[in-house]
Amino acid sequence: MKILAVSDEVAPQVYTASARERFSDVDLVVSCGDLPGEYLEYIVSVLDVPLLYVIGNHANEVTITSSGEAMLPGGCINIDGQVAEFGGLVFAGLQGSMRYREGPYQYTQAEMRYRALALGVRLFHKRALRRRRLDVLVTHAPPLGIHDGQDVCHTGFDAFLKLMDRFEPRYLLHGHCHVYNRLKPTATQYNRTMVLNVHPFRIVEVEPVTSE
Repeated sequence: MKILAVSDEVAPQVYTASARERFSDVDLVVSCGDLPGEYLEYIVSVLDVPLLYVIGNHANEVTITSSGEAMLPGGCINIDGQVAEFGGLVFAGLQGSMRYREGPYQYTQAEMRYRALALGVRLFHKRALRRRRLDVLVTHAPPLGIHDGQDVCHTGFDAFLKLMDRFEPRYLLHGHCHVYNRLKPTATQYNRTMVLNVHPFRIVEVEPVTSE
């Protein structure tokens, strides 16, 4: 399966009329957060493939209407705290960043550990019932100590390390930390998991498996 992963910044290579031709072989789009809802809707309409996403700490995906209603991007699937299968692969997601001020979509280390534990229960049942391991973990923030920053906002979560230790996903896709220096690593192997910073977009190819 060929995945177009996007995050944090609208990429002109994607937000263009030629995207259909450029990404014609893409099977699935994954957003790691902080992208405008209209951008995600555009990708879905142009590529005509499923789009899975988590919300970033800036919640650019959420549009507040004049009546105060929160609207999420149409035609896209929010996988925060969920486990989903697409194209023979198992995906799971966790939204948000470290808490650095008051507001939604921000969590302390302890709060994210609790959310990761709840997700882990779902993953355990998936593996027990279907004998399927997690293929791709989708997050907005990076894991602690991998691709993260020195400030509180961009510090990674230790809960993601525990999820990788326990469930050994083949990939963890994240955004949140913008990369403009080509010398800065964006791909790091952690045990059996390849951790990828996808900012602003990246092609990831994952071969489906039928069992553990």
